[in-house]
Amino acid sequence: MMSIAVHPQVATFEPVGYVTAANITELQTQLGEAVKSPEYSMFLVDMAKVEFLDSAGLMTLVSAYRLAQNLGKRLSICSIAPSVRIIFELTQLDRVLQIFENRAAFEASLRLEEQMIA
Repeated sequence: MMSIAVHPQVATFEPVGYVTAANITELQTQLGEAVKSPEYSMFLVDMAKVEFLDSAGLMTLVSAYRLAQNLGKRLSICSIAPSVRIIFELTQLDRVLQIFENRAAFEASLRLEEQMIA
């Protein structure tokens, strides 16, 4: 199960439970469609409710990140549990992907960017 929240130009995805090859199709489809949509320029995957992530789940996030990057868009991740974060660290994807401690930190980065532009 997953919920999606949308703020102006930011689409937020909230996967729940185990993100594995057995159930990744919905997240793949929704992320892909949202990233391709001209309606959104930023994406946040809030992983606060994710208990486990396998290689298929990880590849879905990497694929969405690459697609967003190629389209000049931004995809970030937040609220990763320590047991899931280790996967990002072992694969060194924590150095590639923009990962925030929580949603508030992501939103603070948006406000900071807005202030720098103004």
